[in-house]
Amino acid sequence: MTISAKADTGTVAKADPRVRRAHRAVAAVFAVHGAVAGTFATRIPWIQEHQGIGTGQLGFALMFAALGASVAMPLAARIVHRLGMRTALRVLLALWCASLALPPLAPGLVGLCLAMFVYGGTAGMADVVMNAQGVEVEERLGRSIMSGLHGMWSVGTLLGSLVGVLAAHADLDARVHLPAMALVLVVLGAYACRGVLDIRPAPEEAAPARFSFPPKAALVIGAIGFCAVFAEGASMDWSAVYLRDIAHASHGTAAASYTAFACTMAASRLAGDLVVRRFGPVRTVRAGGLLATAGGVLVVTAASQFAAIAGFALIGVGVAVVVPLCFAAAGRAGPVPSQAIAGVATVTYTSGLVAPAAIGSIAQATSLTVSFGLVTVLAAGLVLGAGVLRPAAGTPEKQP
Repeated sequence: MTISAKADTGTVAKADPRVRRAHRAVAAVFAVHGAVAGTFATRIPWIQEHQGIGTGQLGFALMFAALGASVAMPLAARIVHRLGMRTALRVLLALWCASLALPPLAPGLVGLCLAMFVYGGTAGMADVVMNAQGVEVEERLGRSIMSGLHGMWSVGTLLGSLVGVLAAHADLDARVHLPAMALVLVVLGAYACRGVLDIRPAPEEAAPARFSFPPKAALVIGAIGFCAVFAEGASMDWSAVYLRDIAHASHGTAAASYTAFACTMAASRLAGDLVVRRFGPVRTVRAGGLLATAGGVLVVTAASQFAAIAGFALIGVGVAVVVPLCFAAAGRAGPVPSQAIAGVATVTYTSGLVAPAAIGSIAQATSLTVSFGLVTVLAAGLVLGAGVLRPAAGTPEKQP
């Protein structure tokens, strides 16, 4: 997504309080966005049981979230062009939070599919705009913040999932839990958006195209992001179901598996910038790929509930910093960094929404164990493909 700021929104000094405030605000936005995803993930088993559907039908319904995102994400740039970034982010984040109430209220499989279409579409548009805001703030601060922002997203998923675990333990009806959380998060999101940068296009700038192909370099980088986000999306939406169906865990323990995953993701992303400065992006991603692969093997071969939970936690550690590093690499990939970043974002986040549906389809044909065998193979792909994140010649691999 390409956005041109007005002349008075040019480069701002690092000490500018408006930029510092925007950094805090966009971090809060990431946390709210993550809380929606974390809340929903812990109640998927309830929704499946309430609807009386199998893994294949659940995967089919979740596929509509991917379809909604694919249709809606290219529209985000036009919405920003029309409304300005602050208003666009406020509106899209509110819609995403409100969509949390729809799945448990859906009347039947068709209704659930429609609910997931709205859920995925609003998720994708809000995601694109908040990442664009993060890239703008990072540029004005003059230092890396994207790993930390994605860490705040993981903190949000952790907080949302903790509430979900308590709700699951208490056998709270999701038709009460999710609408109540939606209302709380709409309010928190509106408050967080007050401090973001209000970037608007220049008056003479034409509206962006509805669709444009990303540069080839972005697609290569996006392939690495695809592997990481597939593993993340699969673990997010299916870890609780896996614990319940394969490891025969209780609802509370099953929900806790996602909490363990979200906790390790959050901690790893918050520490990610320090690790990358010391070891560089290539070695960091290769090491993460090894950890994620080990976690996948542990999940597939788990002989107990706690071994499976440990496996999901390792997957979280392994894939945590890959997407922020993909954004950074995309910014160096071509003459129009914003276009490359948008291309990587589309590939990676669509992967995260496709993953749950793919896992369900494979599980219907074989088993959930086989599905997470695929996750393990993709995690190994991070080890093999990490070299595409290497900085260009003349750029030190270890980031400042």
